[in-house]
Amino acid sequence: MAAEVETLKDGVLTAEIKAQLASIDEEFAPILDAAQTAYSDAEAAVKAAVAEHGCTVKGTFLQAVWAKPRVTWDAKSLDGYAINHPELFAFRKEGQPSVSIRVLK
Repeated sequence: MAAEVETLKDGVLTAEIKAQLASIDEEFAPILDAAQTAYSDAEAAVKAAVAEHGCTVKGTFLQAVWAKPRVTWDAKSLDGYAINHPELFAFRKEGQPSVSIRVLK
């Protein structure tokens, strides 16, 4: 439906208006690219500083949330090890499967 709306909008625009819109996009592309680069650089600097600080930092409009490192285990290897050490199965928990809906790109 969204594609149909865009098609209908495109049909209403004259060639002159399309050219003007393209000109505007072309004029602002470098400015938007520079702003995105500055944003990315600032975000990386904030993340690095908060990671070094070791706790969440709140600003007026945003906060940088620090999370402790995750611990992971090699489940396949541990399952194999547990066959010879069945007492380990007492510490094993298995959750429910989950389903997520995603947009195809």
